[in-house]
Amino acid sequence: MRSGKVYQELSEENGTISAIVPDVSVVVPIHDEVESLPLLLEAIAFTLSSSQINYEIICVDDGSTDGSGDFLKKEAQNRTDLKAVILRRNYGQTAAMAAGFHYAVGKAIVTLDADLQNDPADIPMLLAKLDEGYDLVSGWRQKRQDGAVNRLLPSKIANWLIRRTTSVNIHDYGCSLKAYRAELLADMNLYGELHRFLPALAYIEGARITEIPVRHHARRFGRSKYGIWRTFRVLMDLLTILFMKKFLTRPMHVFGLLGLISMVSGTAIGIYLTFVKLALGEMIGNRPLLSLAVLLLVTGVQLFCFGLLAELLMRTYHESQGRPIYRVREVVAKIVK
Repeated sequence: MRSGKVYQELSEENGTISAIVPDVSVVVPIHDEVESLPLLLEAIAFTLSSSQINYEIICVDDGSTDGSGDFLKKEAQNRTDLKAVILRRNYGQTAAMAAGFHYAVGKAIVTLDADLQNDPADIPMLLAKLDEGYDLVSGWRQKRQDGAVNRLLPSKIANWLIRRTTSVNIHDYGCSLKAYRAELLADMNLYGELHRFLPALAYIEGARITEIPVRHHARRFGRSKYGIWRTFRVLMDLLTILFMKKFLTRPMHVFGLLGLISMVSGTAIGIYLTFVKLALGEMIGNRPLLSLAVLLLVTGVQLFCFGLLAELLMRTYHESQGRPIYRVREVVAKIVK
């Protein structure tokens, strides 16, 4: 691997400037972490330079109001290893990570939080594991330095649910410190809060996944952006992942099946009530079964129509893929001549 931070070199043959692809792009989503940024950038640069790893740092400011964006723009104008991506407003961590992935050009991509709880010194270890043939290496915070009630308990519940639902045996889905092969992320699009489900999405794509223990430190500056309220978002996105895993390319199989069951049940009840009315001469107008039969038939038709619409939407989803979920205000990077 090449050492250093500059990613352009002079071609000896024709004297032109050509780009050097860095070994790793470190993507850091940021929201109000201005106190942590100087220490974080220094730690990343020291670790990767010491390991003789050619790198770039992609810092994505997600609508910070504490001066993080201004600090990043100033730093990006004075150093060659940093690219600052400033979003127009706060879009959320998933969109910030998607923006970082878009601007990253490294052969591997590493993500970590900006609050200094993830340790940049663990990055070479993740990259070494990636070189063993894996497509994704996830960090596992075995000794988390977080509150037991508002962070650890919801995290344990969420991780257990995700493992059971996705069949991906990762202990710590919420750990942002992960390493990916660049080609793996090129095939994925992120929405909602799906950044925490990247191992599950990668599994759907057939990726080879593993995890290794990493260090975790107590927060030094500011306050956490996470809380127990995020558990409900996780549950909603978990249902999305479950659907994507089983029915992403064939939604008619779930909606159509439910609609068919509903219509058959409604028709059967209707036939029975018709027999009761015509053969036995009994009144059926005041029977709850009549209302149930009508409801099942209507519901069945609606579910069947939902299935058809979902099929069309899935085709559009797979054929378009051109619209990002974020809007970039500016990109700041020093140009090396």
